[in-house]
Amino acid sequence: MALSMSDLAKTTQDVYERNAARFDAERAKILFERNWLERFLSFIPTEGRVLDLGCGSGDPIARYIIDQGYKLTGADASTAMLNLAIEKFPGGDWRQVDMRALDLPERFDGILGWDSFFHLTRAEQRSALPKFAAHLAPSGVLMLTVGPEDGEVTGRVGEDTVYHASLSTEEYTSILAAEGATVIEFVIDDPDCGHHTILLAQKQATTD
Repeated sequence: MALSMSDLAKTTQDVYERNAARFDAERAKILFERNWLERFLSFIPTEGRVLDLGCGSGDPIARYIIDQGYKLTGADASTAMLNLAIEKFPGGDWRQVDMRALDLPERFDGILGWDSFFHLTRAEQRSALPKFAAHLAPSGVLMLTVGPEDGEVTGRVGEDTVYHASLSTEEYTSILAAEGATVIEFVIDDPDCGHHTILLAQKQATTD
């Protein structure tokens, strides 16, 4: 029997625990995301701090950011995924973190949630976004992959079905504005980036 969407949403971590090695092996390493990563990093000072939420095995995105000289903290809920990251980058800053309850002592110049944030339910996204904004330093940037429209859909990881959700462009913009962050770009189904939908926002330069 197929799971309801609400029940499916609760299985995401287990799916990645089961499929970590396969996901890493099959994950494209050609860095088709490069243009967006360069855009994201262009707002961040040299050697600035970057938080990669849902970092997975760290390859290829965390690897690219580290290679550019930034101080990267990789965070993931999956133990199996983090173990792969630790094997690949034994000197890295890897932490087991549930992004829904993000509460770190540091503030970051950039926060990235690439192919991770969209696994949260819409209610969880509404709750998590203010936490993300609170972890940004003044003028810090947030980049997320989201869905092209408000709703819930499914995807695949290995042989497993996995949950995805998105809010509307307008709701993302409104939530972030309330936290002092402005959406700079919102590109739907970018054909040059595997038809990802990308949100890029920047926090105000000074905090009240």
